[in-house]
Amino acid sequence: MARPTGRVLTLLELLQSGGIRTVAELADRLGVDGRTVRRYVDHLVDLDVPVESVRGRYGGYRLAPGYRLPPLMLNDDEALAVLLGLVAGRRAGLLTSAGAASETAAAKIRRVLPERLARQLDTVLESLAFTAPAGEFATPETGILLTLADAVRRHRPVLIRYTSRDGRRSERTLHPYGIVTHEGRWYVTGADPGAGEGVGSGAEPAVGSGTGQDRTFRLDRIADARTLPGSFDPPVGVDPAQRVLSGLATAPYRHEVTLRIHGTVEQIRARLPASIASVQELPSGAGAAQSERWYRVEIRAERLDWLPPLLASLDRPFTIERPDELRALVIVLADRLTAAAHRR
Repeated sequence: MARPTGRVLTLLELLQSGGIRTVAELADRLGVDGRTVRRYVDHLVDLDVPVESVRGRYGGYRLAPGYRLPPLMLNDDEALAVLLGLVAGRRAGLLTSAGAASETAAAKIRRVLPERLARQLDTVLESLAFTAPAGEFATPETGILLTLADAVRRHRPVLIRYTSRDGRRSERTLHPYGIVTHEGRWYVTGADPGAGEGVGSGAEPAVGSGTGQDRTFRLDRIADARTLPGSFDPPVGVDPAQRVLSGLATAPYRHEVTLRIHGTVEQIRARLPASIASVQELPSGAGAAQSERWYRVEIRAERLDWLPPLLASLDRPFTIERPDELRALVIVLADRLTAAAHRR
């Protein structure tokens, strides 16, 4: 049977998880009656832990907001989960500019791990591979991220100072719809009411909308973000992730590529995701199969050298409409593969 001190500590762990815990719930988790739960709460209060009593039908107990918790007690599974989450977040670029915080947090946990568990963790990390390469990511400022997240939740406009990739600086008002991470970068997407007024926004992609233009901004290029008075109504059913992917696929780049590819949408998307290409169905001829048909694919890219091997791996019939430079690169690759196939 658990000793009273152990149950009091368990009660503290339950309250640390957040929210209001009813007396009945706590009694069930601790294996005691409601009167004993109240006595354990009194023990925590005597230890200067600010436990608040919430009255009403759904009342119970909770920790006071802003309370600085004592050192956390993690079991083996919890410690491994936290450390693996920190490693995965660092590898995926899901960190703010205070990236050192993840390293110091991981170091603190590792220092208190039993030697057996630390060895097991090292074994996992040594055998773990990530599909995305580890490296330096463009991380946002913590304060900017928190300001934008709060504006998204409360539907508040924000004033941002932004530097575009070509070095243009601008100050814009944004109605943020959501924050999206993609391939190690953070984006905020929303409506720019001032778009079309002759002031360069410096945003990434732009799509026309009734209340200005939909814009996507990289968080690491935002120098400052400040919440403005008022509120706005976001579009019904808005999908921030899809808006970012579509915007990236239509953003202006050095080369504009147009292809016709025969296959299914799934086959095309397997090599050309929405963040790279836009896919449009072409009118099908009489008797055309429903599963495979011709699609027009448009790609915007800074370089073309990666497209020939990708089209070869797609293994579907295709026609290059433009540019001629891509057609020449495909011919060069085909000749090189043919020569390699005949080489003994």
